[in-house]
Amino acid sequence: MEILLIVIFVLGYLAIAMEHSLKIDKLIPALAMMAILWALIAVDHLQVFDVVPGIGKEPHHLEGVLLHHLGKTAEILVFLMGAMTIVEIIDYFDGFSTIKSFIKTKSKSKLLWLFTILAFVLSAIIDNLTATIVLITILQKIIKERDTRLWFAGLIVIAANAGGAWSPIGDVTTTMLWIANKVSASQLIEHVLIPSILCFAVPTFIASRMKIFKGHIEPESDGAVLSPKYSSLMFYLGLGSILFVPVFKTITHLPPYVGMMLSLAIVAAVAEFLSNRKFTVSDAGEDSGSHHSPVHKSLSKIEMPSILFFLGILMSVAALESLGMLFDFAGILENNVPYLGTEHASTKISDLVVLLLGGGSAVIDNVPLVAASIGMFQIGTDEPAWHFIAYAAGTGGSMLIIGSAAGVVAMGMEKIDFVWYLKKIGWLALVGFLAGAIGFVFIRDFLLNVVH
Repeated sequence: MEILLIVIFVLGYLAIAMEHSLKIDKLIPALAMMAILWALIAVDHLQVFDVVPGIGKEPHHLEGVLLHHLGKTAEILVFLMGAMTIVEIIDYFDGFSTIKSFIKTKSKSKLLWLFTILAFVLSAIIDNLTATIVLITILQKIIKERDTRLWFAGLIVIAANAGGAWSPIGDVTTTMLWIANKVSASQLIEHVLIPSILCFAVPTFIASRMKIFKGHIEPESDGAVLSPKYSSLMFYLGLGSILFVPVFKTITHLPPYVGMMLSLAIVAAVAEFLSNRKFTVSDAGEDSGSHHSPVHKSLSKIEMPSILFFLGILMSVAALESLGMLFDFAGILENNVPYLGTEHASTKISDLVVLLLGGGSAVIDNVPLVAASIGMFQIGTDEPAWHFIAYAAGTGGSMLIIGSAAGVVAMGMEKIDFVWYLKKIGWLALVGFLAGAIGFVFIRDFLLNVVH
């Protein structure tokens, strides 16, 4: 039966990875895989376990284990829904138009640095997917030459993924590690920030010396566009409220989704107040039925397919974890993969294993990879291996256009060809990935060892 479960899991993985070829949304195989795996476990009365760090596999009842995993998954999903809604409220007030006021230069190389830095910083706050959408939308209004714009978009993907890797709220995978109490915000930033900077700065520097980024752009003339009222206020309030979440967790020690719900409540209250005020002072002749709640509008626009995909994939991985299969697989990896790097007191996870996870995230979605690693490796909070996994899984997907959510959305917005990205951008992403990995190992084994 366990072999059958693995076959179903592998087939589900393949269907997710081949989403664009099959023309089937990846949420469908994810949800089907989840339901089938748990159904087979229940029908065959397989023994399920709860893996306890330092002890191993402890037998439990199916209902209790299922409820436990659903609760952990729900923490992540509720957190993401709150963050997505805040971002949509910012967009409702056209808050992201504030970013366009920062763009003054016409130099291609300076614009490249400006866009990649913005992608790096924004993705750490509003997540790499949203940052990519916002910046490519602005890019389309500034650069009319498509070939040049494709290069910009490719480097934005690299920078956005790098920016999400060092922030507990910047990428789904880092959020998962943070909520699972594998990393703390301060230690994640301390270990991964500089490697992430190297990951985007090295490719950006190399690209800025290329012929394509020489000279100046001819800006798209779209007339004088005035930012809507309250756009800047909602932009800074929204970003500030998301940044408040790690502070709330540090102070209260409550799960992050509680802080995100408080932030959402504050942003939503301000949005409703401003919207009602705007409606009250509008022209007397306006139809009173035309007023719409910004919160309801924003809730209707959040990415429910993504939420359902995360539900399916996380609960599918949880099914294998509940059988103890991931725990056993981790033992095989630790015993058979040669160890690279300085050995730490409580972990023997090879750097090679982590690098393979990073490379794998370019082909397979990084969410299930990180979910599997959480189930496989029973090591303590803030062990360097977790920080390296956060970096590798977050940035490795940049090597292929389909390897990350940021890449997929850029592919859709600019119709980027898979082979073009592989030839032009893929090697830059690989260089950045390796530069950051080397930087991580150096900081971990030399700088932080000396400091601590």
